Amino acid sequence: MRRDARIVFLVAVTLAMTGVVMIYSSSAVYAYMVYGDSLYFVKRHLLFVGMGIAAAVTCMQVTADLIRDKAKYLIIAALLLLVVVLIPGIGFVGGGARRWIRVFGGGFQPSEFAKLAMILYLADFTSRKRYEISRFIKGFLPPFLVVGLAAGLVLLEPDMGSAVAIGVIASLMLFISGTRIKHLLIVAAGALPVMFVVVASAPYRLQRIVTFLKPWEDPRGAGFQLIQSFIALGSGGIFGVGLGGSRQKLFFLPQSHTDFIYSIIGEELGLFGATAILILFALLVWFSLKISFKLKELFAARVVFGISVMIAFEAIVNIGVSAGAVPTKGLPLPFISYGGSSLVMHFAAIGILLNMARKMEDA
Repeated sequence: MRRDARIVFLVAVTLAMTGVVMIYSSSAVYAYMVYGDSLYFVKRHLLFVGMGIAAAVTCMQVTADLIRDKAKYLIIAALLLLVVVLIPGIGFVGGGARRWIRVFGGGFQPSEFAKLAMILYLADFTSRKRYEISRFIKGFLPPFLVVGLAAGLVLLEPDMGSAVAIGVIASLMLFISGTRIKHLLIVAAGALPVMFVVVASAPYRLQRIVTFLKPWEDPRGAGFQLIQSFIALGSGGIFGVGLGGSRQKLFFLPQSHTDFIYSIIGEELGLFGATAILILFALLVWFSLKISFKLKELFAARVVFGISVMIAFEAIVNIGVSAGAVPTKGLPLPFISYGGSSLVMHFAAIGILLNMARKMEDA
């Protein structure tokens, strides 16, 4: 395994280890008060880590050609799961959204699988149709319909954050594959009114935007969570209040071990720790992109590019939400936030990335 791939592997492992520590730190008190076990979330998270490692090893062992051959079946399976999760009695509701399917007593989130399946499908399609990708009917319309269907089904859950992620990842993959900018602009022009209607039709989505712009107008209501995130980040100073010393995790900052775990990192480890996490993600994405641009086999290169974009986008959005730079989207911080489906799928993505990196050695 070449140097770039080794760095990607080591950074991913470091982020995952950091996640285990920070999930315990941010959730222990809450877990003890609610479940009577301070290790409740950590034990479950370690189980997800084990499942993720198994997924990564499996994805590294299968051949890249097999992954390519099964890409179309994976996206079909992902679309079917996105339909199934919307069926009452099969998909279950949590936090006002129907996003999970019960699997062995836990919850599986099809939208996380759909992101990875979509990356593999687009990599396969754009590499096979590389001489037709600039044409609207044969090169752009088929993937646009598939991506639009996936994003639309995710939006029905509702999960606007994942729907936007699917759209952004797909757009960048199509762009780098040679899709004409005017085709993407046409889609963007059509999507903007739709997004406006989607936001305007749901009061809570409109409230998120208003809160993002003016959180202090309702400090005890809609703006409470974001303000508590500000307090957590601001309280950390340069070196933080110390690991385990967060005050905001004591029932002040909701979702402190999931969507807002970066705020707890900033509070306990300070600017130093928060910056270290940013550097780790920058290294992960940078060296992943280096692998992508070095690969001569188109399918492998585009798979790695798509995975790089997925990790970068989710990290930027999650950290941006904690810092009040973007409206709340509900995207986890890759490898760090508590959440089984996300963690397992990100480990699987790294396994696929390392698998594709072997193409450099074989060249």
